[in-house]
Amino acid sequence: MFVLPPPPRYSTGTGHNGLPAGTPLPMIETNNVLTNPSGPEYQFLVGEGLYVLKEDLHLATPPPHPSETPLTNPNPLSTAPQPATAGTRLTLLNLDVNPLSPAVYRTTSRSDGAPGGSQENQDEGHSSTDLRESSSDAGRMSSVDNPLYRANTNTPAFGEGNSLLAPAAQKDAGKRRKPKNNMTKSNSSFISRVINHEALPKRLQERARDGLFAFANINRAFQWLDLSSPTKAEYLTKILFTKAHCLCHDVNKVTKSATHIDVIMGFSTGEIIWWEPITQRYTRLNKNGLINGTPVSQIEWIPGSENLFLASHMDGTLVVYDKEKEDSIFTPEDEGSSRPGGDASGTSRVNYTSRIYVHKSVHSKNQKTNPVAVWKLSNQRINAFAFSPDNQHLAVVSEDGTLRIIDYLKETLLDLHYSYYGGLTCVCWSPDGKYVVTGGQDDVISIWCPSESPALIARCQGHHSWVTSVAFDPWRCDERNYRFGSVGEDRRICLWDFSVGMLHRPRAASVRQRGSISSRPGAIPLHRAETSATAGTRGSGRLRSDSNLSSGAPGPADSEREKVLPHPVEPRATTATLPPVLVRFFPPNTVIPRSQDETVHDC
Repeated sequence: MFVLPPPPRYSTGTGHNGLPAGTPLPMIETNNVLTNPSGPEYQFLVGEGLYVLKEDLHLATPPPHPSETPLTNPNPLSTAPQPATAGTRLTLLNLDVNPLSPAVYRTTSRSDGAPGGSQENQDEGHSSTDLRESSSDAGRMSSVDNPLYRANTNTPAFGEGNSLLAPAAQKDAGKRRKPKNNMTKSNSSFISRVINHEALPKRLQERARDGLFAFANINRAFQWLDLSSPTKAEYLTKILFTKAHCLCHDVNKVTKSATHIDVIMGFSTGEIIWWEPITQRYTRLNKNGLINGTPVSQIEWIPGSENLFLASHMDGTLVVYDKEKEDSIFTPEDEGSSRPGGDASGTSRVNYTSRIYVHKSVHSKNQKTNPVAVWKLSNQRINAFAFSPDNQHLAVVSEDGTLRIIDYLKETLLDLHYSYYGGLTCVCWSPDGKYVVTGGQDDVISIWCPSESPALIARCQGHHSWVTSVAFDPWRCDERNYRFGSVGEDRRICLWDFSVGMLHRPRAASVRQRGSISSRPGAIPLHRAETSATAGTRGSGRLRSDSNLSSGAPGPADSEREKVLPHPVEPRATTATLPPVLVRFFPPNTVIPRSQDETVHDC
């Protein structure tokens, strides 16, 4: 006699989701659902008034493609690294709002210390739709959409001085170049299905010009919605991809018009799509991971640029692409800086805490094909980045728990700060560019002031899990008072108010306590760089050289490059702690309100 073994804990079927091989799967396309909730649970009261959730738009999550490999061991407690296969992001666009000049600075102050101009005067000439678009762009509002900040022509454009990056002259200056492939007639295996609204041309022609478009990526689907329509739950276009999942996207607000919209999407395969929704044409970039085969964690148009955009890949690399250039196999032009002190086997000895490694400079003379520029920041993935309101600096947060402040016009690292522990997941600049806010895996939000020393001025405690997104409210910020919101994996929305006077240092912690987390094991002794009153200017804490990155030649050796010493971790005893002014828990499958007349789908 013998005893049969127990059945397997997890299904061993070869079909999708454990079904027997060859089992046909129905092609089920779920629809978006729009509801109008009511009741006190959909309201919350703060100092400025009552916020009410008026419309709840639940965007459908597409089913997996039948050809996707099923999970062999869907263990939620598994710590094995998994490829990125999910992502949700939403962008609002108003075609009736013309962007200001991309080079902007914060408003100046009068000699008596009062703000330069009243709020009423600053808002003149801007519709309420302009306010809604800016305040609802999921924390990605650029200063070009904010009337509080005016143009300043002193800020150079990215790549200025390199004639090879100048846009090619066109016969018709008012006509923009379109992608080369037809999306609806594509036979590419990368695209599974394209569903257009049956009356798409008519709806585009009859819609209100000041209405809002919405673009959203959810896993392997991408949707284009018209929020000015009474049937806003119906998509104008829905694209389903085969195995690649769209993790991020961005819309170019410089080139937008009633006849042209430039959308870029980043995928879990590393590929990028440039899509023009009105003509339904597209172009694939970084095809089959030719330049970088790791997933794209975030993608953004470079402020003020019509063609250039920045993508962060999950191998710790930032890559600048041109939407109209062809791709080619990338070989680092600066071989010496890619593996300083290392050997041919890898980059284990690279010290990414001292500077960024420019594998290809924007000033390179080789600009016939993509990539335009490549910067290596870390061996761990980049989770998010944000352009400063003056369009000169870049804040980057990574899985290694670092916040980097980069002058991306000069391709140099200005500052490097560590989280309390764990990785940093999200980042946002204040509308005036004074503060940087980050959220991370330590369930804490940190407020940084890059122009001060120490830069960490406060920690905000209110979340019970990882913080996934932070965003300032530009219409409730002035030169002394600030409001920002945050959401986390605990499904909580928190609102935070702080002012310059609140950010004092605790009395009992004027001296660093022994045994605090001031350095990392095995790291070199950390020394704080001296700072001046101007952000981005550092003193003796940085090793300077006579290197010239604008020459276009391969970079000098590691010892000759400009270096930055990272700042030590500030212990809790020496940092102010701020509580939220409001905490609200939202159940699954709901949205988080961003203003009194709009909602944004929560991921």
